[in-house]
Amino acid sequence: MHDMQIQAGAPLITSPSANEITTARSTPRRLLHLALVVVAVPVYVADQLTKAWAVANLQPDQPRDLIGSVLRLNLIRNSGAAFSIATGSTWVLTVIACSVVLFVLITARRLGSRGWALALGLLLGGSLGNLTDRMFRAPGPGRGHVVDFVQLPHYPIFNIADSAIVSAAVLIAVMAFRGVSIDGTRVSSDKPENDMPENETTVDQPPEPLAGTDHDV
Repeated sequence: MHDMQIQAGAPLITSPSANEITTARSTPRRLLHLALVVVAVPVYVADQLTKAWAVANLQPDQPRDLIGSVLRLNLIRNSGAAFSIATGSTWVLTVIACSVVLFVLITARRLGSRGWALALGLLLGGSLGNLTDRMFRAPGPGRGHVVDFVQLPHYPIFNIADSAIVSAAVLIAVMAFRGVSIDGTRVSSDKPENDMPENETTVDQPPEPLAGTDHDV
């Protein structure tokens, strides 16, 4: 009987070990990493396949109408950034693209939000797509021109990678506006309801009894 007694203060249910806690918390992060890859890989593959098709089937300055003048295919070689921004700064943009890819890979270690997983996946796939052009297309490694071929009215010619990068930027802005951090925590500026100034009271206190007064009835 003595062996079956429970020591005073001992918990009835033991808490999980530190290793068990780490494993439980890392499982959702692994799924988010998988989601990031599932988004990035199709973006990259679609970008490279459509560029290869455009180079093989389109001629510069000979646009093809898909939906009248609303959507055209018009092949150009872009030495600038997305939507032909900063034309002629190819080396600088190559370094920036490498930095973006490195940033995504490092930041993904803290990933804890599905929205951020989607945004980083789009950013990674788009950045790798244009970076591949800069590294392997003419005129040479690090100076390669990006293939752009999608044209809309009154809009710079672009490609799938450009669209993914811009979509990622919009989604990141939305997540920042909502106060959602990369690790999934939410920043709230709401003041707790129970916070009150030190001098404010919620219940009127009765006056202190006078010294020597007998309250017994």
